[in-house]
Amino acid sequence: MNTMLGITLLGTGCPAVSTKRYGPANFVQCGGLNLVVDIGSGATQRLVGCGASGAIIDALLITHIHTDHLVDLYQLIISSWHQNRDRKQVIYGPPGIRQLVNSTMEVWKTERDLRIAWEKRSSIAAFEIEVHELDTEGVILEQEGGRVTMVEVEHHPVEPAFGFIFEAAGHKLAVSGDTRYSDNLVEASRDADVLVHEVFEHGSMPITGTRTAEGLANVADYHTASTDVGRVAREAGVGCLVLTHIVPPDANRSNLLAQAREEYAGPVIVGEDLMAIDVITGTVQWGDMSFCLPTR
Repeated sequence: MNTMLGITLLGTGCPAVSTKRYGPANFVQCGGLNLVVDIGSGATQRLVGCGASGAIIDALLITHIHTDHLVDLYQLIISSWHQNRDRKQVIYGPPGIRQLVNSTMEVWKTERDLRIAWEKRSSIAAFEIEVHELDTEGVILEQEGGRVTMVEVEHHPVEPAFGFIFEAAGHKLAVSGDTRYSDNLVEASRDADVLVHEVFEHGSMPITGTRTAEGLANVADYHTASTDVGRVAREAGVGCLVLTHIVPPDANRSNLLAQAREEYAGPVIVGEDLMAIDVITGTVQWGDMSFCLPTR
């Protein structure tokens, strides 16, 4: 039985384009499963950057239907074929994901057919898509020593929206997806070793250009404020809080940490693209930097 449980933050950004923080995406190893959670802009480059590729992914898990979480969907499919994937793609997501996948495949059909005919590769299985469209929470995968549970969160008016709980070898990892404060997520994340949670730093969002005060308030309303995210971690009793989907991508790091620590006394990490966390050993690695989380 494989005892791996870890996460690499492929993209820690949001809809705002950033050269530092790519679009929302995570690479999760759970038992013997290799999974991608969301597939935002630049995710396939980051996947290669962490030593993986679309060829090895067992399933793509989509939290909700928002462009910043999905824009590299076809890039994952086509690039995995170029990376010699020889098996079908498996995708789990909320209602609407099947139509999105089918439409995307149709848009690129002519170009794809030309590639297939010209390149004469021995397999086109990477273009076979098995879609699981789910509208309720529950266990979606339980194999290879790992268990994956889909958890409904609160991102109205985008409904349903989900987070994910990953369990292997007696350890637990929670990934929030996009959500405001959610009692359901708190309960599902209880006692997780690591909680990877989105964050919105309102003080770093000026009202400029076409942005209005009303629009900014609406955006803030369906995300979790940096002043509230620590409360989620404290109430769930998690071992470590990792901040991701950072809005705006240039939010002040000191403010994020200080505000999260107002409610949560445990370790808080501002996530960075290609930061890798081994949930079982508590080891965090980012570039040349490596450290261990305190034992619980």
